Amino acid sequence: MDSESVKKAVMQQVLQENAQANARMIMENVNKNCFESCVTKPGSALSSTEKTCAVQCMERYVAAWNVVHETYMARVKEQANSQ
Repeated sequence: MDSESVKKAVMQQVLQENAQANARMIMENVNKNCFESCVTKPGSALSSTEKTCAVQCMERYVAAWNVVHETYMARVKEQANSQ
């Protein structure tokens, strides 16, 4: 394996690990923020209003994360192509 192949393999591994860390972070934020915003009276079950709120909240977080991720990946690709 030449040094360029090793470099690309390491970069790919770093990107995968970063994606996993980002996924964990977004899920933690979704759980924390959406629960706090949507579940006003914790109990043994969620009301339909709480469920709807939680689903919409999660969808917004995931959509925002996707935009950030796509922008980040485009920049990484751009930097890799310029090297």
